[in-house]
Amino acid sequence: QLQLVESGGGLVQPGGSLRLSCAASGFTLDYYAIGWFRQAPGKEREGVSCINMSDNSTNYADSVKGRFTISRDAATATVYLQMNSLKPDDTGVYYCGRGQQYRRCVLWGAPYDYWGQGTQVTVSS
Repeated sequence: QLQLVESGGGLVQPGGSLRLSCAASGFTLDYYAIGWFRQAPGKEREGVSCINMSDNSTNYADSVKGRFTISRDAATATVYLQMNSLKPDDTGVYYCGRGQQYRRCVLWGAPYDYWGQGTQVTVSS
């Protein structure tokens, strides 16, 4: 059965770090892109970062470049999002999704056909 399970969220102070995990099962992961999206209170869901599982190519939203790093472990079917220098504006529910692979993965939601349940990230002092 296809599953995406996010973990690693929590409460962190501004400037701190978290590492999120997306554990995938039930499908051949290397045929897809995995994207991280987030939704802040009162705002629309936005793409944060994504990775093509076949070749490790990545994409990042401008707001997180230099602070977040996406990576994969194909052997364990896990995608990570390392988040450093966190800001209060990073607060939200973070979701991982399975999407089509393009030359470079995309940060808009339409190509993603399956989503996990999300993990809460709160950045506050």
